Amino acid sequence: MMFDKHRAIFERAQTACRERHCWSPFPDMPGKYPDAEAAQAKGLAAFKGQLGKRFVLDQPGHVSDVGEEVSPYTQDPLGISYPQSDIDTLFNAAENAMPTWAEATPETRIGVLMEVLDVLYRDHLFEVAHAVMHTAGQSFNMAYAGSGVNALDRGIEALVYAKQAMDAVAPTAQWERRFGSAKIALEKTYRVIPRGVAVCFSCASFPTWNAWPSMLASLATGNPVIVKPHPVTVLPMAISVRVFRQVLARAGFDANLVTMALDSTLEPIGKLLVKHPKTAIVDFTGSTRFGQWVEQNAYPALSFTETAGCNTVVLESCDDLDAVLRSLATTLCMFSAQMCTSPQNIYIARRGVQTPQGLVPFSDVARQLANAVAALTSEPKKAAMILATIQSPQTLELLANMALLAHEYKGVETKNAVDILLTPAAYRHPDYPNARTSTPLMLKVSTEHRSLYGEERFGPISFVIACDDAQDALRQATQDVKELGGLTAFLYSLDEAFISQAETAYAKAGAQLTINLTGPMPLNFAAAYSDYHVTGLNPAGNASLTHLAFVASRFCISQSRRPVKTITI
Repeated sequence: MMFDKHRAIFERAQTACRERHCWSPFPDMPGKYPDAEAAQAKGLAAFKGQLGKRFVLDQPGHVSDVGEEVSPYTQDPLGISYPQSDIDTLFNAAENAMPTWAEATPETRIGVLMEVLDVLYRDHLFEVAHAVMHTAGQSFNMAYAGSGVNALDRGIEALVYAKQAMDAVAPTAQWERRFGSAKIALEKTYRVIPRGVAVCFSCASFPTWNAWPSMLASLATGNPVIVKPHPVTVLPMAISVRVFRQVLARAGFDANLVTMALDSTLEPIGKLLVKHPKTAIVDFTGSTRFGQWVEQNAYPALSFTETAGCNTVVLESCDDLDAVLRSLATTLCMFSAQMCTSPQNIYIARRGVQTPQGLVPFSDVARQLANAVAALTSEPKKAAMILATIQSPQTLELLANMALLAHEYKGVETKNAVDILLTPAAYRHPDYPNARTSTPLMLKVSTEHRSLYGEERFGPISFVIACDDAQDALRQATQDVKELGGLTAFLYSLDEAFISQAETAYAKAGAQLTINLTGPMPLNFAAAYSDYHVTGLNPAGNASLTHLAFVASRFCISQSRRPVKTITI
């Protein structure tokens, strides 16, 4: 039984989820992978061997081939074509595959899915990393860690919660009660019934991180999955879907429990999938606009969304301003702020930030932060490691438009004029001279410029915002989270009363708060088995990937009951 093969790791994961401590069965750096040099060479060869060819994926309903991926590093097409299938055929195949899978025990299903993760890790991890690198634009190390081993951890985590939810359902019970002089005894049987076909959208910048746990949450609870990749980042999910299908088939189940529905940027099919009469579950990660449409239109299907928001920083006081600004600068630059947890809006009292050395004026703090970012991005080799590339040309357009808009604001003579702290510019990647790149745009603004910062500006764009005082900074920040959405938040303060107030305010606003963190760990690092991701309490998403609610509603419970048989001697 596959579950026995993976039992030790799964039980360790159960303990980690319960105790929330640091643990992973996977090495955190590429160099620590077993026989790393050979494994990396094999993964790179597999990736290169796929370029310019048709991706082999044996699934039903083939109608045409599509493919439009372009590497952000080379800006050359990958040249890979993928089989596009008829949507109705995929749904019918998924429904036909479901009964045998649904009848399997939870341990059987989870064992098969643990095997999928093991195969992804052992045989395809570096292939996936290069696929993510040359579609999403992440650096190699981030593709390995964030889209590789951490995504695998998040997948195991989803399986832990799925088992916990299903184990809460007793399979049988004997029930007795008196009705008058008669005693009624019933045998009751309870069944976990999957809801139906799940549609899983994967996003352009982090295709595996959200998709793997979503797929596993649905499959573990008995539902088939149709994966809808973003058309510019298909390869990581195509590799994943093929592995799922191969392992399911080897385990004796119908491979059509996992299929892939493809489209193009010119002819999207997302709304057709969400509104398809056989769609029972929708997992969506991506833009706020389409995520809100999914939430409003998925019914009667359940929807689980993670979109975007204005992640906030409140800087009130600190004991080491340089350390704080270095940490903020690193996190602002990480993967060019193309992560759902990247900070964007930094709220500071107009008078400045209190330190042991005295009050540092607002303008000085803003300039020092800009200098810290510039120090990370001015040298191409260092910039390549932290900024990586810009995933989409649309992000470059947004940077240009925001810079132009800032110049227009700057020309307006007001008491609180906009100041351009950092102007974006392409940097030359040392290994890929044609890479799509940009250094960050940073603006110094005040709260009267909310039209500039009052929505997510995806990419390396940040705002240092002058507020009336610390209370106003906290009020503005948490109000923006509540109204505009926010996944993560960051606070720096030496005032315990202010910290307590901020914890309560951010909890009500629904953002996960990090307090006074500095050092080598990126501020927005999310630890599997420990950190909850998304609260579902503001417009940045309606569900968390990391607790029981993410899996428990993917199945229903039916029951039958009958009188207890009496034995006559």
